[in-house]
Amino acid sequence: MADFAFTRQDETSVASETTKIVPLTCHGHSRPITHVSFSSLLANSAASGASQYYMISACKDNNPMLRDGLTGDWIGTFIGHKGAVWSARLSDDATLAATGSADFSAKVWDTFTGETLATLQHNHIVRAVAFPPQARPQVLAAGGMEKKLRVFDLSRAVNGPTGVDSAGATTGVDDALVPSYEIGAGEHQGAIKSIVWSRDPNVLTTAADDKKIRWWDLRSRSCIASHTVDSLPSSCELNSGLGGSADGTLSVAAGKNIYFFDGARPGQLIKHVKMSREVASVAFNGEARRFVTGSPSDTWVRVWDFDTEGEVETGRGHHGPIWTTCFSPDGRLYATGSEDGTMKLWKFTQGGYGLWR
Repeated sequence: MADFAFTRQDETSVASETTKIVPLTCHGHSRPITHVSFSSLLANSAASGASQYYMISACKDNNPMLRDGLTGDWIGTFIGHKGAVWSARLSDDATLAATGSADFSAKVWDTFTGETLATLQHNHIVRAVAFPPQARPQVLAAGGMEKKLRVFDLSRAVNGPTGVDSAGATTGVDDALVPSYEIGAGEHQGAIKSIVWSRDPNVLTTAADDKKIRWWDLRSRSCIASHTVDSLPSSCELNSGLGGSADGTLSVAAGKNIYFFDGARPGQLIKHVKMSREVASVAFNGEARRFVTGSPSDTWVRVWDFDTEGEVETGRGHHGPIWTTCFSPDGRLYATGSEDGTMKLWKFTQGGYGLWR
């Protein structure tokens, strides 16, 4: 059994060094944060009238953490990786987690028990993982320094019995029992840094160090669109769509450039914003027409107007570069993850919300 705690533990504190927003600070990690992401809104959110969703963080301390997305309260730590974790994702219904690590593996976890359901071995560092937009997904995409995009069949791992090692710890199904196939063999000429599954379960997007964003059709297992960016991509995420479009908007940070692509039309560029400084991470709120950035050269999170491209707000409180940022599924807060080993949650709505009253 993985080391997983179930007591409600409020590790949330309030940062004082801020201009307009008082963020909640999530402690617990001991090394730089590499990736944060949210689940979708859970089905009971509509019935209860309150947003409910979860957040997962990847960190160089080897130990991804699950939290309540609304409050930042720590729920559990997934124990098992033996190297820095570069990517962490939750399934839409938050029942499964996936992580990619420098220990040459991707892992799939049960978020209720903390158990490892599958360990997917690679021949190099795994930088990116992604689930399709489904509850209890049966497949996982993974890639990294191997320059290979692989899709794994998880049906046996998430539905069947798992293995146990000599110490009695759950190991998940044997890697040999998880079939996989490669998409676009030989096409990536650089490490795959990000994988994003579009709202269409047949379309995947990759961002790689050959400075290309590629869209892949799983039915033909071929590249259907590509776009060359000006620098190495540092973040690539699917965000809420302009005007509330359910297909979302893909936002990419690359050097001093930010690219926004139509989530429904592979390769279709909506806007290219040239920034005055390097951008490490970007997240977009399509309904509010605002985007948030973190930089490798300072410790501030900045909010920008999508239409005027002007800076409208600056958030202070981190003590290191902000490597990752993401909006919650309802768009009413965003999370940042920093070199300083903390995540912060920043309210992005009027009035009371969550712990902000």
